[in-house]
This record gives sequence, C-alpha cells and structure tokens, in this order.
Amino acid sequence: MEQKFKDALEGMWDKLDGWLNSFVASLPNIILAILVFVITIILSRYIKKLAYRLSNRTKLQESMKQLLSQIVSVIVILVGLFFVLGILNLSKALNTILAGAGVAGLAVGLALQGALANTYSGIILSYVKQIKFGDWIETNDYEGEVVDIDLRVTTIKQVDNNMVYIPNKLVVENPIKNYSTTAQSRVILECGVAYDSDLEFVRKLVKDTIVSNFEAVENNNEVLFLYREFGDSSINFETRFWINSTSALEVAKAKTEAMIKIKSAFDQNNINIPFPIRTLDIPKTIVKEFTQA
Repeated sequence: MEQKFKDALEGMWDKLDGWLNSFVASLPNIILAILVFVITIILSRYIKKLAYRLSNRTKLQESMKQLLSQIVSVIVILVGLFFVLGILNLSKALNTILAGAGVAGLAVGLALQGALANTYSGIILSYVKQIKFGDWIETNDYEGEVVDIDLRVTTIKQVDNNMVYIPNKLVVENPIKNYSTTAQSRVILECGVAYDSDLEFVRKLVKDTIVSNFEAVENNNEVLFLYREFGDSSINFETRFWINSTSALEVAKAKTEAMIKIKSAFDQNNINIPFPIRTLDIPKTIVKEFTQA
C-alpha cells in the first residue's frame, strides 16, 4: 500500500514537472500571444472610432453607423484571436471551436428567425433613401414622424404624440407612403352647393378665397376646381391646391383653414351648402281622399 502511494506521488510529480517544462518552453509564445491580444484590443478600439468617423460621411441612420463600427471592431478582435491561437499552437482547438460555432449558429438562427428578419430589415431601412429620420410617413395603418430606426423596430411619433413601434419586417414588406419626399403637399377639399347657385360665380369665389389665404398659391390658375356630380341634394365639387409643407398635420390644418374661409365666403354671398333633403311626391287622388276623410 505504501509503495503504491509512493508510485502515485512520483507519477504526479513527473506530470507536474512535465507541465512546468512545457510551460517554460512555451513561455515566449505565451508572452507573444498576450502582447498580440493586447495590441488587438487597442487596435479594435481605434478602428471602431475610425469606422464611425468614416460612416458619418454617409447618409446612414445613427443606429447603422454604430452597428457597422461595432462589426468592424468585432472582426478585428476575431482576427487577433486566430493569431493568438496560432501562436499557442492550438490549431486543433481552433478547428473544434469553428465546428461548434457552426452548429450553434444554425441552432440560434432557427430559434431567432423572427428577430433576425427584423434585424435584416432594419439594415435595409437604414440604407434606403425613401425613409429617414424626421420623415412623415404612413405604413401599416399608422401615420407619423420617423424618430428612430434600430435593428428591431421603426419608431413613429403620431399626431397625438404617442409612439408606435413597428417591427422592421412589417415596414419593409408593406407599402410606405412618405409625405416628406417632396417640398409641397396637395390639399383636396370636397363640398357641395345648392342647385340654384351660380356655378361660374361659385368657382371664381372658391379660387379667389384660396388664393387670398394661402401664400403658396399665387394665382387662380394654380387652384384646380372640378364639379364632380349632381348629388341628391347638391351639386358637388372638388378643389385642389398646393401648400409649402410635407407634413400630413399641416395638410389637415390647411384643409381646416380652407373650409372656414370658403364657408365664410359662401355666407357673405348667400350661397347655400344644403343639407341632405328628400322631396315626397304624393298623388293628388291620395291627397283628395285624405282631405275629405
């Protein structure tokens, strides 16, 4: 029993002595690996700042600038790690890590399929010129100002100051109406006048009213006036004009102002905007029977 203990103790010391010799022999490689790793960390930070400065020259969203700089930094660190493993003669371990990363990456990709789709869509939205911070858009039945685009959602601030967070995938896959792509927006107003109205006078009055109240409209020719139909109670018309704004809120305000001014002009000139009415045509025989009863 005592001999077995001595043999085990000697074997342990031999193993430790072998490890110590291997450590001493590998000490230059270890020091060099540590030095390479420290240089890699410092270099990655410098390159990250450089990549961010270069991205500022582009029209990318802020989230994309930060993402790209972080990706560049991670790539630099990974390259440094490969050099470190090579210096330490751990190529087999490197192959094992790469094989495991492939399997793990497949599993994570399947589990995070929806999140990855939103991330990819966020990258696309950061590149396209049709949507950017400050634009007034309408998408997925929501309308408002774009205040942020990150790797998961697009944030829209509505007229009532509420925030709507729409997954990037839905924004990419559905139509987007951008009110901010042009310098002007068109206001469309519908109304009706009584059948006994002077239609030529109504048209001139509406055009003059719009020209006198909106700076963007310089003359009557810039106001489109169209009679649309003979309605049940009125002759309906539609008028269109441009304003110097790309905000849907400003369009709504301009439409409200136009309605107030046109109604006031109609009142001053005794032009009636009729309520829906219905005329009953009762045969005379029925009227006679009713009066005799």
